This record gives sequence, C-alpha cells and structure tokens, in this order.
Amino acid sequence: MAFNLSGFNSNNPSTSSDTEHVKVLIIGSGPAGLAAAIYAARADLNPVVLAGMELGGQVSLTYLVENYPGFPEGVGGTELVELFQKQAEKFGARIEFDSATEVKLQQRPFEVVTYNKVYRAETLIIATGASSLHLNVPGEKELTGKGVSYCATCDGWFFKDKDVIVVGGGDSALEEGIFLTRYAKSVTIVHRRDALRAGTILQKRAKENPKIKFILNTVLTEIIGDDAVKEVKLKNVVTGEEWKQPIDGVFVFIGHAPNTQLFEGQLEMDSGKYILTDRLMQTNVEGVFAAGEAADPTYRQVITSAGMGAAAAMRAIHYLQEHVMQEQIK
Repeated sequence: MAFNLSGFNSNNPSTSSDTEHVKVLIIGSGPAGLAAAIYAARADLNPVVLAGMELGGQVSLTYLVENYPGFPEGVGGTELVELFQKQAEKFGARIEFDSATEVKLQQRPFEVVTYNKVYRAETLIIATGASSLHLNVPGEKELTGKGVSYCATCDGWFFKDKDVIVVGGGDSALEEGIFLTRYAKSVTIVHRRDALRAGTILQKRAKENPKIKFILNTVLTEIIGDDAVKEVKLKNVVTGEEWKQPIDGVFVFIGHAPNTQLFEGQLEMDSGKYILTDRLMQTNVEGVFAAGEAADPTYRQVITSAGMGAAAAMRAIHYLQEHVMQEQIK
C-alpha cells in the first residue's frame, strides 16, 4: 500500500547541499533495518538506510543460519543479508554506507549527523543492533587481531591446524566452535557455569564432534603473548584452582551489548541500555521507533529482528499517514 506524502513538508526544510530531508531514515542495516526498509519502500516512502561501514550487522558474520523460514538447508549470513538488501533496493530503498555521529531528537524533523551529510527525518527507525561483549582481562585488548577474535567466520581460516579456545556457553559459542573445527586442530569450549546454555541440538552436535572438548566451571583470567597469543590463564570457579594452558587463539562469544550510546539521554532505556518500546515498536519520542537487538534483550534472533523491523516500518507509515491527513485538513 502506498501513501501520497508529497504534501508533507517540514517546518524547517533543508537549505544546503549537504542536508537532505527524508520521510523515513533507518539507522542500521541488519535484519531489522533492512526489513523496515522493505516495508517503507513498498509504501513509496523512499527510505534511506544508514548501513555503517559494513552491511548486515551480526548476522553477516554468521557462517550458516539454519532457523530462518524458507531455507530448509540453511543459508549463509552474508547471503541472507544480500537478499534482504536486493529486495529493499528493488522497491526503492537507498543504502548509504555512512554512520550516524550525532542525533538530535528534541526537534522536528529529527536531525541525524553523519560523516557525509545531515539528514532531517520525519520519522526515525533505530536498528543499530548490538556488539560483542569483551572479557576485559589482561592481554585481551593488546592481542585483539593477534589471536584474539570475536568472529570465527572472519578469522577461522587463520587457525588452520591450530589449537583454539572458545569462551562462552550459549548458541553463538557452540555455533562458532563447531564452525572452527573446519580449520582448527582442536577447539576447547570454556564456560563459567556447570552447564551450557545453548540449545539441545547444538549441544548434541558439539559433544559428538571429536575435535571439541569442554572445560566447565572455569573462567579465562588472562591472555598471554607478545606479538601473538601463546597461552591463557584459567581459573576453576568452584575449586579456585588456576593454571596456564598453551593455545594459539581465543574466540570470545559471551554475549552482546546494544549499540545505543548515540541515544542516551534522549530515549528511555532499561538498565542494560536497551531502548524501551511499546508493543508497536514506539519509543518515548513520537515518530521514533526501535527494532532488533537495540531494543530486544530477550530473543535476539534474525527472525524476531526482521519482524520487529517490519512492525516499526508499518507504524512509521501509519504515523506519516496521520500527519498527512492533519496537514490536508489544515
């Protein structure tokens, strides 16, 4: 369904060549952002998507997505994102490889400053996703990119015939650990609790893989090496025993934190800095919507993020339609 919004003008239209007025601006290019773009584009709203420097968010780093409907054999994360992009662009969405550096939500239209220009948006859909949490242990920062990684799909090839540790016990840790067995000689999964949190199927696959072993009730307290990872220090949280273990690589999958720093002080958030929305994806600021992992501390799945993005766009369409009617009445 398309709406004629040609008469919907802001009170403060752009006047310079580096300022652009848009009806729908989407920040983020993961499943939530691109699903929102598809729906907004189909309504002839010509949405602009600020994709950042890389398209797709977390899912683009996933080797295989097996639980997205329509792909019984699974689909590569990068391939899925490319399909989302192609569909959004087919209907008129514009993808910009640019990042927001400042957002002003106290005025209408909303002002979003990027590296390349200033956008004035009648509606804003926030789909900035989440980033990997770090261990914050000695050696982690210094050896990131030198044996410490947060993406098995990106860096697994570099650890061919080597021994690696995966820190974490959830779905991501086991998925990435299983993927690493394509290259690594051995994969040791270290988890701080006495039981893994991952789903039953993933646990079964991991435990049946001869290359994978587990160290439970254990935390990694230090990563040691000069120009590359050489060993790690581990500690059993039950007995207090500490020891060093030689290792070639450390992959960290202990969860994610929402990328919502830009909106602090302007949008209501929970204690974890996730943006609070109602069931219609509306934030506390009228005309601003949030979807995906920036607003979802519970499910954090490709399908739920895409659904939230679609819902956010539908509400943005409805919001703009109401304002068009008000303008026409005036």
